[in-house]
Amino acid sequence: MHVPDGFIDAPVSAATGVVAAAAIAVSLRGARRELDERTAPLAGLVAAFIFAVQMLNFPVAAGTSGHLLGGALAAILVGPYTGVLCVSVVLLMQGILFADGGLTALGVNITDMAITTTVVAYAVFRGLVKVLPRTRRSITVASFTAALLSVPAAALVFTLLYSLGGTTDVSLDKVATAMIGVHVLIGVGEAAITALTVGAVIAVRPDLVHGARGLEQRLKLRVNGELVDTPPQLEPVAAPRTSRRGLWIGGLVTSLLLAGFVSFYASSNPDGLEKVSADHGIDQKAKEHTSADSPLADYGVRDVDDARLSGGLAGVIGVGVTVVAGTGVFWAVRKRRSTTSQVA
Repeated sequence: MHVPDGFIDAPVSAATGVVAAAAIAVSLRGARRELDERTAPLAGLVAAFIFAVQMLNFPVAAGTSGHLLGGALAAILVGPYTGVLCVSVVLLMQGILFADGGLTALGVNITDMAITTTVVAYAVFRGLVKVLPRTRRSITVASFTAALLSVPAAALVFTLLYSLGGTTDVSLDKVATAMIGVHVLIGVGEAAITALTVGAVIAVRPDLVHGARGLEQRLKLRVNGELVDTPPQLEPVAAPRTSRRGLWIGGLVTSLLLAGFVSFYASSNPDGLEKVSADHGIDQKAKEHTSADSPLADYGVRDVDDARLSGGLAGVIGVGVTVVAGTGVFWAVRKRRSTTSQVA
């Protein structure tokens, strides 16, 4: 759903730029409460994983594909404020290095893909976990539902922005129907990827998943006929199934494999926004990307003729740059602790 330059006029693009800048400023402050020495590297990895999975377009309808947006996944794994930053880092890397998503439309894309998906998904997720039993299965179900609803919500926001600043004269009803319809289908893929990923991380390190905090209920003791919480010093502590370093390395290797190898087999069909734009003429005034001459434009390495090798190298470079940039940002804003006693 990367919006290119020329779809939305300058005033609305500028306004969304202000919204995006304000949201990032608020998120930088909020991320300090979500991140610490344990979770800051995980947040950088989440950004890199989202970059990798966004390269894996999956078919959703005749001649149309979709890809992960990532707001729900990031919000549940590392928190809503950090989630906005994760997706924003990905969009920035994609726009500057890979000519994916217009630079003048960066505010539009951050507002739509980072802010909207994260806020909607986390609100739905928190509402569900309050009414569902506090179990791992419930967290996974809530993750699926939150991700599913976040994608058509983003499509709705794009439609609203188009109604305010669209550069072509296309019926708003047609745009809304087409955008929301195809993105409901894309949302199913988003939900499946999000639920599988969240479930996999919870299975090995639930303590590192922001949305699973407080998942394990304290054991109860019966004292004088009443049930009371087990004192902390007597509470059994389950050993994590993998170390933080092991989780990080495993996640990075997975991201590199997805971007460097599996992406070659992704669907070549246009994604939901591209398809709707071509079918309804929204792209009539689209402009060439400012970074169209980038050595990595269109997710290929210039002067590398082999398509498989070119795309794979571009994916690996993208994952590497994103994990370095993301980890740097999150490590800088993390909450400092003078003394910690954390499980490795």
